[in-house]
Amino acid sequence: MKRTNAMVVVVLVAAAVAAGVGYWWGMAEDSGQKTVSVAQKEPARKILYYRNPMGLPDTSPTPKKDSMGMDYVPVYEGGEEPGGSNQAASPFATSASSGQAASTGSGQVSISVEKVQKLGVKTERAAMRMLDKTIRVVGRVEVDERHIHNIAPKFEGWIEKLHVKSAGEPVRKGQALFDVYSPELVSAQREYAIAVQGVAALKDADGDTRQSMQQLADASLLRLKNWDISEQQVKELAISGAARRSLTFHAFHTPANGIVLEKKALEGMRFMPGEVLYQIADLSSVWVIADVFEQDIGLVQVGSKAQVKLNAYPDKPFEGVVSLVYPTLNAATHTVPVRMEIANPKGLLKPAMFASVEIQVAGKGDVLTVPVSAVIDSGTRQIVLVQLAPGRFEPRAVRLGSRGENYVEVLEGVADGEQVVISANFLIDAESNLKAALSGLGGHVAHGGSAPSAVEQKQPPKPTNGNVEPPAQPKSKPAAVGHRAQGTLNAINADGTVNITHGPVESLDWPGMTMDFVLANSSLAGNARIGSAITFEIVERKPGEWVITKLQAAPANSHEGH
Repeated sequence: MKRTNAMVVVVLVAAAVAAGVGYWWGMAEDSGQKTVSVAQKEPARKILYYRNPMGLPDTSPTPKKDSMGMDYVPVYEGGEEPGGSNQAASPFATSASSGQAASTGSGQVSISVEKVQKLGVKTERAAMRMLDKTIRVVGRVEVDERHIHNIAPKFEGWIEKLHVKSAGEPVRKGQALFDVYSPELVSAQREYAIAVQGVAALKDADGDTRQSMQQLADASLLRLKNWDISEQQVKELAISGAARRSLTFHAFHTPANGIVLEKKALEGMRFMPGEVLYQIADLSSVWVIADVFEQDIGLVQVGSKAQVKLNAYPDKPFEGVVSLVYPTLNAATHTVPVRMEIANPKGLLKPAMFASVEIQVAGKGDVLTVPVSAVIDSGTRQIVLVQLAPGRFEPRAVRLGSRGENYVEVLEGVADGEQVVISANFLIDAESNLKAALSGLGGHVAHGGSAPSAVEQKQPPKPTNGNVEPPAQPKSKPAAVGHRAQGTLNAINADGTVNITHGPVESLDWPGMTMDFVLANSSLAGNARIGSAITFEIVERKPGEWVITKLQAAPANSHEGH
């Protein structure tokens, strides 16, 4: 009985196996027929060329690898076009999702309100205001040329005695400087004395004789005055009636008190007519000459107020007024000298001192302005992000005018009252790359060319017949402000870039490789050592240029990405 039951079980198992094999064979054959049918209806596409896998403008007619060992991507006929839409996404293409930054069809950038708060976005209203500006330049203290006096006798002679014996000494108006002996001076004195005595002796003579003698006396007196002989000395000479061998030469012709800047006079030396023996300057008022750069000189006007500070007196500013804008330009420095007059009653300002000068210049009236921090300047164009609604921004190309301390004039692109982003605008730029938004502005955008995103590029193929199901549509990867990766810091290059060997970057479909990156800030590499494991975050600033925005040493137990 038991043997009979066993045989029945064996027969049933064999039948089941045979039925399963037959079903599997039939399904495989049917599937093969369908596959063959589809393959026959889908002829192989012709490969036009192979493009660089990193999105660089480099193609090849045959398969090849780039410098990092990545295979070039084939471009098929009727598919991917040079510079056009790509069916296969570049490794640098980014995607957008509802939770991240996305570009709307109208050229706007949308970011979730939560993301805006995390980024610390701040806005300010574009408004009309007077665009005042402070020009900061370096100057130097100089002597007022109008208060410099040269002591130069008009006759030949010898110095017998010095009363002021060194440079730097203060002198008073009318103070004696030195005594001189001059044969010419003695002869002129004697002539004048004789003429004066003759006039007195001929007081009873006829009119013509007295007139002739008086003319001789007047001519002798005029000669002495032309030699800068003082009135007091002339009177003494007329009273005494005798010529003096030496004559004290006074500084009476110096209009004010001052100091001796230069002294060439020495006791016993001979001097010639016109030779400068002393140079005296009044320092109660001095000049400050400042060199203003060419681009700012148009704002400086005569009468503009200035504040001068010196290292010797850091807590004591000096007030001055611009008295002259020189008509010449220094070709070497492209600066224009500007002169300011500064009162110096206590003599604190010394000639040749260096000074820090702040010149206050007024604008040309109320103009439309935005904060300087609101402008993203690429060098070829300027962009301002205008907030249309919470989380919705529009990039605008603007034309700028004059700049102030904290604000800049906007000539075109923004209207009065519109809210502009003044903080975290670079992060918004990195979040969305502004690719689709800036493409609406026309031309090659300042932030780099834009390629269609991976979501736009990877469209599912259409079914070839009603019996074949389309392949599953690939899921788009969420975009991020930056792409995170792990690797090893190999070197910090002389140009400020870093060389990193990193592992695969899933958000970019990158394999592991070694490449150079630009640092958004040179201090980012300060907390990592050469050869250490790191984690970092990158964004694409422009095609092919990847910038590290965050870098830190990886935990000790982390070995991913090596």
